[in-house]
Amino acid sequence: MGMGLFNFGIVLPGSIGIAFLLLALCWDGVARWRKADRRRQLLWRAGWIVFGVWLVTVAMFFYGIRGGMGVVVPAGIPVRAIVILGSGTPNCKASPTLIARLDQGLVQAQRWPEAKVVVSGGQDFGLRCAEADIMADYLIAQGVAADRVIREGRSTSTEENLVFSRRLLEEHGIDAGKATVVVTSDFHVRRAVGIARRAGFSEAFGVGAETPLYLRFNAWLREYFAAISSWVLREY
Repeated sequence: MGMGLFNFGIVLPGSIGIAFLLLALCWDGVARWRKADRRRQLLWRAGWIVFGVWLVTVAMFFYGIRGGMGVVVPAGIPVRAIVILGSGTPNCKASPTLIARLDQGLVQAQRWPEAKVVVSGGQDFGLRCAEADIMADYLIAQGVAADRVIREGRSTSTEENLVFSRRLLEEHGIDAGKATVVVTSDFHVRRAVGIARRAGFSEAFGVGAETPLYLRFNAWLREYFAAISSWVLREY
């Protein structure tokens, strides 16, 4: 939070930690409160059971993330497009997570020199810069030809990233049904590929960039809730 990063994956564990600290400070009073009534004791036990079950589901999700962090695209497949998904630009600068995605995108762009590169990301709340512009400038500074880069600067979600990117590629005469590489963070690959296929990228290959360690498990926790939300909203 001191670095200006606020999302559910950061705020939730912070809130749980504060709640546990308050519980420790007020432990004697809480113990007297719950022992005074049998229904309170049952409620207390039920609350801990629900919390324990939730932790198990989070652990299972984390285990699933480790097993689905992207694939190596077979060399014989003619990739015509590489889509790099945005990840936030605090103070109009690329975050470490976004830089990791861009560096992975550079690797893919070098591997497929004929492919167009779509950088996808709109304006963060309260900022006047478009994430796509910051991403494009980074890639061009690293040697990617400017005419290869397509800027998609309107999206505010993963679904919009991919829907808008598909439309731009089609405007450039590139069939989204052909092989496309989607570059994102390791934890985000599985959901991003599912959304990409629903958005019209029928042959999408997800490639994951490593998430910086200091933010990794917060990002995974955020993705836990994002995956549930995407499933409820039928995004994939």
